[in-house]
Amino acid sequence: MKPLLPPLAPGHAHPRLHALRALQVATLACCALAGQAGAQSTAPATAPTADAARPALERVEIIGTTPIPGTGLDRDKLPGNVQHFGGARLREAAAQNLPDLLRSQVGSVSVVETQGNPYQLEVNYRGFTASPLLGQPQGLSVFLDGVRLNEPFGDVVNWDLVPRNALASLTVMPGSNPVFGLNTLGGALALTTKRGDTHPGSEVELGVGAFGRRSLELSHGMTLGEGTHLFLAGDVYQEDGWRDHSPSDLRHVFVRLDHRSGPLDGSLSVMGADNDLIGNGLLPETLLAVDRAQIYTRPDQTRNRLAGLTGRVGLDLGAGQRLEAQAHARQLKARTVNGDLNDEWDGVSPLTGVENRTAASQRSSGLTLQWQRSSADSLVIVGASHERSRTHFEQTEAEGVLDASRAVTDLEDEELNAAIAGRSRTHSVYATGTLQATPALAVTASGRYNQTHVTTVDEGRLRGLTTALDSDHRFRAFNPALGATWALSPGLTAYGNASQGNRAPSPIELGCSDPDNPCILPNALQADPPLKQVISRSLEAGLRGEALPGWRWNAGVFSTTNRDDILFISNGRAAGYFANFGKTRRQGLELGLSGRSGAFDAALHYTRLAATYRSPACLVAQANSTANSSSLCTGEDEIEVRSGDRLPGLPENVFKLDVGWRGLPGLPNLRIGANLQAQSGLYVRGNENNRHQSDGADFHGSGRTAGFAILNLQARWQVAPGWTVLGKVNNAFDRRHATGGLLGENAFNAAGQLQAPDDWRDEQFVAPGTPRSWTLALQWRFGG
Repeated sequence: MKPLLPPLAPGHAHPRLHALRALQVATLACCALAGQAGAQSTAPATAPTADAARPALERVEIIGTTPIPGTGLDRDKLPGNVQHFGGARLREAAAQNLPDLLRSQVGSVSVVETQGNPYQLEVNYRGFTASPLLGQPQGLSVFLDGVRLNEPFGDVVNWDLVPRNALASLTVMPGSNPVFGLNTLGGALALTTKRGDTHPGSEVELGVGAFGRRSLELSHGMTLGEGTHLFLAGDVYQEDGWRDHSPSDLRHVFVRLDHRSGPLDGSLSVMGADNDLIGNGLLPETLLAVDRAQIYTRPDQTRNRLAGLTGRVGLDLGAGQRLEAQAHARQLKARTVNGDLNDEWDGVSPLTGVENRTAASQRSSGLTLQWQRSSADSLVIVGASHERSRTHFEQTEAEGVLDASRAVTDLEDEELNAAIAGRSRTHSVYATGTLQATPALAVTASGRYNQTHVTTVDEGRLRGLTTALDSDHRFRAFNPALGATWALSPGLTAYGNASQGNRAPSPIELGCSDPDNPCILPNALQADPPLKQVISRSLEAGLRGEALPGWRWNAGVFSTTNRDDILFISNGRAAGYFANFGKTRRQGLELGLSGRSGAFDAALHYTRLAATYRSPACLVAQANSTANSSSLCTGEDEIEVRSGDRLPGLPENVFKLDVGWRGLPGLPNLRIGANLQAQSGLYVRGNENNRHQSDGADFHGSGRTAGFAILNLQARWQVAPGWTVLGKVNNAFDRRHATGGLLGENAFNAAGQLQAPDDWRDEQFVAPGTPRSWTLALQWRFGG
């Protein structure tokens, strides 16, 4: 029977083989070495003459199967199109941040630049979203060293909080994998950080770039004593932004201490962030035609302050058994300031604007216990977790005046709109097992039971408000999964799986679900009816293999259906409400090819996605030309959505090609690369029925964005031992494009002057893509 990991050649001294032997005999752990494993995963094609009789060694890539790092499985045994990136590939991508990396390198990912800020991007994978913006239907779970990064108040993901220069690897797990818990509707993203033993030495990187970019990154890994290792990282990043009045200022710090003594090992990590982001949102097409860099109204500021602590202890019990415990605590203080048009302006009053402010303090903690047993033909994991969070939130508004730059000034006194305390608790038990049933067949079965309790307490009543926001909701679900891989030949494997996941409504969604009391985003609340939890069911099947030595390919299909999907229904301005929707489906085709041949490397990804509504519904879309025209939808400003209509914000076709070349004549230490990203057009939000049309009078905009292709160029040159120069040009041909959009009401004319309310017009707003930009960095490594 073929083992889950291939047999090893006795006596071989390569460090990769020592790692594999430890994995095979003990616990299949050591996911923290994934960065090195990716770089050292190909064994030598030939051996010295004395070892000529030894068998050829297989390429093995170990992938974590649970959020907690330290549990791994041969990638070829995973029944899905898993995408993994180790340290070498992360360095070569030279991405500015994690969303930029996902956009350029990961198949089935598209990005919407809704805020016009590089750290506030909306990331879509297979039609499911991880976004820092409330109002998006969140459907991806994100973990850093086993700690969930989806914030408890709205399941949003603040990409700006991820310490880029501390990342060792990332893995994209597809489908509704129940082991990754809540919010894993379309997939999970698992990130691991560097350690002092896997990343020894020091690194300093100083960078500059377009739009006033300047950055400084520092990291250091070292051994403190036998079995004790320390890694530290910090960075400072600033830029003025390519949009008007859109600066950003980010600071991160990360410290990790690891120790091993005999069968006992553990780690302790601390992370912090102090970030100030301004992203000024969508722009009407009439203003876009005059100046793409201008903004609609301002400011749109987000300030995030994070402190996090994670501790893990592992114990090898012998006989292939291992016990792990992990605990974490996080505190995030978030403040937002949004200068908006005063929707109630009568054309006479000077109070043309309104400034909405929010303050949220979120504390979350969790504990996970996990046991595993591994052998040559099986891997079994059983675990339990408890997560809890507390959030204190309030929102105020103050009317003011829009000045010539469309900023809200001369404010009146602030008025409290909402104040709420939210609490959530989730208890889970889970298990997963992989069995090598035959030499060619590996079967994986998983299951997880989640019980979530969400409560809200209205604190506004104590401060004179008439709201009634108290609520108490419980959600329960058992999610199973079953999959298998079949080795049809040494270079060809078939795989398939079926899985189920769930997502419980967050306090913000439960507090904003009444169409008669729309909420002002990001967070105003009303007394609203309860929501149902989202249930997703996924199917996936495909083939993968090795076309040539060093080249891997994959071809597969997937389908995920959501029942009771939670959508934000906009009124075309800044307000709206959350509601359950019957059924939605994301299904499609994925093709991929990647590898290296001598000095040349390449990766190609193509995805065809059909993301559609599968139930009829009536949705509010005031700026849609078909509003109030349906005999079935009689509510004010409603449109009729039919089964088969495409979900907005998601392109049907996504193509990516990344190529690199090393060792040009006379420049052996130079790598040059090119990255092409292309996608088809998409429907904008507000055009959920796909039937909006411009009439040139009352309604403007097609309801769609155009497809586009952009080319990025990069170079990496080691000019001397330890010294490297990095250069990158994004959107080299300065292609003007839009990544998303919304049908809304525009109060300004083409010159940017505020019009009387009777002259406001329904128009298409778009998220303009970043124009041509460049970065240049000098990197110094020493002591490694």
